[in-house]
Amino acid sequence: MSDVTIRVENLGKLYRIGQREPYRTLRDTLTNALYAPFQAVASAFNGQRSTVSSQSSDNYIWALKDVSFEIKRGDVVGVVGRNGAGKSTLLKILSRITEPTEGFAEVNGRVGSLLEVGTGFHPELTGRENIYLNGAILGMKRREMDRQFDDIVAFAEVEKFIDTPVKHYSSGMYLRLAFAVAAHLEPEILLVDEVLAVGDAAFQKKCLGKMGAVAKEGRTVVFVSHNMAAILGLCQRAILIDSGRVLADGSSKKVVDQYLQTLDRIRDVSLAERLDRQGNQALKFIAFEMRGSNGLPAQRVFSGQEVNLALKYQASGDLLRNVHVAIGMHGMFDESLFHLSTSVNGFDFKEIPASGIILCNLPCLALQPGRYSFNLFCTVGGEIADWIQNAGFFDVEAGDFFGSGRLPPPDQGVFLMKHSWSVSYS
Repeated sequence: MSDVTIRVENLGKLYRIGQREPYRTLRDTLTNALYAPFQAVASAFNGQRSTVSSQSSDNYIWALKDVSFEIKRGDVVGVVGRNGAGKSTLLKILSRITEPTEGFAEVNGRVGSLLEVGTGFHPELTGRENIYLNGAILGMKRREMDRQFDDIVAFAEVEKFIDTPVKHYSSGMYLRLAFAVAAHLEPEILLVDEVLAVGDAAFQKKCLGKMGAVAKEGRTVVFVSHNMAAILGLCQRAILIDSGRVLADGSSKKVVDQYLQTLDRIRDVSLAERLDRQGNQALKFIAFEMRGSNGLPAQRVFSGQEVNLALKYQASGDLLRNVHVAIGMHGMFDESLFHLSTSVNGFDFKEIPASGIILCNLPCLALQPGRYSFNLFCTVGGEIADWIQNAGFFDVEAGDFFGSGRLPPPDQGVFLMKHSWSVSYS
């Protein structure tokens, strides 16, 4: 058997804006599964060449273009890139969910995939029924699924709800069961897309551990994530996709460094000119600055000082009602650090003017010296108005956080915490 489990050559996927992919029913899925044992182990998709003569047509967009690479058996490969780069489209093609427009993707082996929360689950079926359904679609025998069933349920921590229809599950329960199914039904190739975006820290750690265990068993893992620390910890190799094309392919350290450099270049573009944003633009962020306790712009910010995050915005209407704003802070490897939100402390704005500045006050900047980035998010009337990933960055310099003139070594953590010591005599 070939040592190559995934071979992609000149792969391209063209979407017509506003057109949906053909819908496949549960009957279609089961029918295809019945024929699976009679097909070759190697599955290839050969798309038809597009009849669109120009890639610049306003009605079409290339989600992937001229993508080529090989992945060997037992490799753990990370796929990184900005939102909309084409990462999820690539995994959908490898998972046989969608077909390419040109080129081909050859996949040798049984695939387990977790692309979105609950992908492959039927909402009306119970957790138990969905486990067996997914196993059947993968071509597994009943006794094979019986052997794995208890481990799946225990990993997902849904014992009490295993006979409840999954439409009643929370997103966290959905995710835990979906990942458990994908990882435990003995896939030769495991495709995982942003599994760490949902779920608590303990479950995220469990997922990483399971993916590492799968890799040690000689199976192939393809892992899409924005968490660069997870990519560096789990993957020996990484592929950087930008605007649908492979920008870099090599060691995780080298590729992650290049990815972070591309983010720095993006952040240098002013917020008002950024095009990679989502939302209806009922409110649009146009500038960001750090301000000191006196309300004036701060050229430098220090650990321990009071800081105000100032978001300048504009809108087309007269007044904006029911406005929610959030800022997501990220570390040097684009890992999520903390989330600032108007809703968690009851500060959603009932009414604000059409243009102005929204301030978020941090009484004490409890961050170690270093570079940090942030995302911006806003809803107006319950609908997404503006959402910008990697909206900008700022540098924190060493300050007298503890009043002692000292700070912990930078490799001992990101956050600083006020504390004191005492001793008592027995």
